Amino acid sequence: MKKTLLILPLLLTLFSCKPDVEIPTEEIAAIPVPKIIYEYGFKLNDYTVINGTIKKGESFGIILDRHHVDYPVINKIVATIKDTFDVRRVRAGKSYTILASKDSLEKAQVFIYKNSKATATIIEFNDSIISGYKYRKKIKTIEKEVSGKIFSSLSVSMDSLRLNSYLTNTIADIYAWTLDFYKLQKGDEFKFIYEEKFINDSTFVGYGDIKAAVFKHKGRDLYAYRFLADSIKGITEYYDEKGNMLRSQFLKSPIKFQYRISSRYNLKRRIAYYGNKIKPHKGTDFAANEGTPIMATASGTVIESAYHRRGNGHFVKIKHNNIYATQYLHMRKRKVRKGQYVKQGEVIGWVGRTGSTEGRHVCYRFWKHGRQVDPFKQKLPPAKPLKKKLQPVYLKHIAPLKEQLNQITFSK
Repeated sequence: MKKTLLILPLLLTLFSCKPDVEIPTEEIAAIPVPKIIYEYGFKLNDYTVINGTIKKGESFGIILDRHHVDYPVINKIVATIKDTFDVRRVRAGKSYTILASKDSLEKAQVFIYKNSKATATIIEFNDSIISGYKYRKKIKTIEKEVSGKIFSSLSVSMDSLRLNSYLTNTIADIYAWTLDFYKLQKGDEFKFIYEEKFINDSTFVGYGDIKAAVFKHKGRDLYAYRFLADSIKGITEYYDEKGNMLRSQFLKSPIKFQYRISSRYNLKRRIAYYGNKIKPHKGTDFAANEGTPIMATASGTVIESAYHRRGNGHFVKIKHNNIYATQYLHMRKRKVRKGQYVKQGEVIGWVGRTGSTEGRHVCYRFWKHGRQVDPFKQKLPPAKPLKKKLQPVYLKHIAPLKEQLNQITFSK
């Protein structure tokens, strides 16, 4: 027993005198320091971050209830944020993030509904504070250039360059009044300057504007420059190198570009469907795949939208003013109703083969002063050019763009 009593003090003395242990500097440097992460304006390190996707049948209330928010609180949140966010509009397939408390309960404190890659609706409900607001990530716009040649059609050439169909459609819209895309020739060339949008320099979120373009067709350079002519209304248009607006009163075709003219306006045409007898054809047939969208070639009011089992099939007629009207026959389905106002380029139906017809096409009829005429032989009024006082500003604006277009080379 005496031995034990003597040993204990000795051990205590040894431990009390032991010097502090120093950790080597290289080991301190090796200890990982948590990276501070900010997103949507929140320091994510302070929360438990839960990412999810809204499933079919799920609601805002179901999601919050699953993350420990009581229904009386949920009802209060819904009532408070109703002017900012209608919770009934949450859609299956949309992504969301919940920022929850960093404890064993992990109770939700913030709900982030991701409207798109760039925008979100944020709902905070921490303690007694409830707020809802929109959030937009910072977007960086990068200017890009492209050039290409026509081999068979615009869409095929654009696809070969791995360009999105959005750009194909936009180029088609810009030149809808000046180019007949059915008549493009092999070897025709195009160049344009456009914008792409990114978040964090890596996440692509869409396209910006096409700033300038040139289409070389039949040896002619057809330029198009985007310009803000009316700063009060914020209206932008595309103009040629002389300041003439590319847009005119009527589009050249009710089909965007993937079509062929299978039959033209001909008052002496023989039609096989009617026993090869002479029967005037007072329209122009644009053949296209069934379901291809049909556009109004000019703005106006729908005066007829009906179905005739024989003859016209599904058809639409639009009055543009006291002089002009257009009619679109043999649709598979109509999209507009009588009395509705439609804008130029708006889809009014889809290509079909209803009524008295053999092939899939839209028969486009053009009326002037109540009489059907050939649209390709009409001298139609152009859109108004730039005001004279804006001409110097415009020419200064397009000078560097034209030089930039001219410097773009074609890839071999």
